[in-house]
Parts: sequence; structure tokens; C-alpha cells
Amino acid sequence: MGYSLGQIIFYSMITLIVLFSAVIILILALTFSGSLSEVRSSDTIPIANLGDNIILSCYLNIDSERVKQVSVTWEKKGLKGLVYQFNDGAPDLQDQNSEFRGRTQLFPDALVTGNASLLLRTVRSSDEGEYTCSISTSDGGGKVNIDLKTAAFTAPTFTLSKGILAAQASRWLPKPRVTWSDYDGNVLNGSTNFTQNSAGIFSVVSELSPVSSSSSYTCRIENALVTSVSRATVTGSGVSGQTDFIFSAASSLLTSADPTAGVVLLCIYYLT
Repeated sequence: MGYSLGQIIFYSMITLIVLFSAVIILILALTFSGSLSEVRSSDTIPIANLGDNIILSCYLNIDSERVKQVSVTWEKKGLKGLVYQFNDGAPDLQDQNSEFRGRTQLFPDALVTGNASLLLRTVRSSDEGEYTCSISTSDGGGKVNIDLKTAAFTAPTFTLSKGILAAQASRWLPKPRVTWSDYDGNVLNGSTNFTQNSAGIFSVVSELSPVSSSSSYTCRIENALVTSVSRATVTGSGVSGQTDFIFSAASSLLTSADPTAGVVLLCIYYLT
């Protein structure tokens, strides 16, 4: 069955319209996604120590050395009002929630380069949650979500008395479980006491005896967010220690094996 010239022209126009519409939709989708991807964070799941300060990272990923007409808004999911806002070259805090009043600030010298990172002072447990950083400039803009976690953690200190090695950690949340083991992973008998203060934060004192002089120990305090790795060396005159903190990734290995554990203090015994 043949088609008339009019039908051929009609169907050709329909095809062109469909193709043209598809191209427009693709361009808009790429433009929209590209705009959103221009705002980034170096850490989208930061962990803050209660009572300390933390910087929430947010920056505009562009090639320009300086940006113009910078507008920044920080919001928190479920919060009435804003965390922080910057407009027309100055802070605009009229709609700022009272919880963040006097505890937040941006860095003006960094804003001209597209860096809108937020300083949050004296972190509280209520600060935990999802934040959104939105940046708008003459060169582009977008937003990024940041999921802030809060915890309490301190490095343990070590004391040695009458052959008893004690590890004391003054601030941990949630409540820890303590395990002592030797170099081969054999579990040793230890004694642990917990004390909880009015804020719900636990202090830990764990003891192991007997221990030998001229020996090294590694103590690991761990929860789902923070891992404290401490290396203690026992000498004839006492004990010295050094601590490193690891966040999130390493701790997930242990909690996946024992999901009921809040924190683990693992002490590994080395003979020297």
C-alpha cells in the first residue's frame, strides 16, 4: 500500500518532532544533573565528638579561582528555620533556628573560591542529622546532603601497678564491651567497670593481670562510628601509650560480626 506525498511529509514531521523532543529532554537532564554535581563535600558522613567543634565540608567544584554573587544556605532536615544563610556579601540570620545561634559560621575568605564549609561549635547530640548545603553563584550552583553523626570518644590512658595493667577511657558512647586477648587472639580474663554520668556517657576502666615487663600491648576501643587504636609499652618503670583514631570504615568490620556490640575494647598482647 503506497503513501501520498502529504502522508510522507506528515509522518516525517512527527518523527522529527519526537526526535527533537528527546534531544531537548536529554540536554535538560544533563544540565540539571551537572548543576547538582557541581556542589560536593569531602565527607558526606562526618563524625563529631560531643563538645568539640567540627567543620562540615561543602564546596563548589568549578575551575574558576574566584566566584561572584555567592549565596549559601545550610538547612537541617526536620528543623524549623535555617542552620545558616549567607546572602549579598554578608550573613543573613533572620530565619536562623535558635539552636544554632552563635555556634555556626562560614569563612568569608574561602567563599570567594566557592568554599561554603560550615563551622559548628560545641557539638551536641541534638546536632546529629541530615544537613543540606546549597550554593548559588554567577558560575553555577547546586546542593549536597551531609549526614552528621555524633559520638563520644577519648583515647585511653594506661597505668601499671603491681603487675596489673589498667586501660582507662573517660568518655565513650554507647556503652562498651571489653575484651582482652593475646597476640594469637586467645581471650584472656580481664575485669571491666563502667560508670555513666548524667549525660549518659560512659567511662571505662578495664584491668588485666598479671602482665610482664618489657612487653607491648595494643588496645582497640570500637563502636560503629569510631575506633581508637592504642599502643602501650610496658617497661620496668611504668607504661607509655600512643593512640590513633579511625572513623567508620574499620569499625564496621567488627560490628558486622557482632551486631549486638556497642563498643569493643580489644587489647592484643605482644611479647618482646
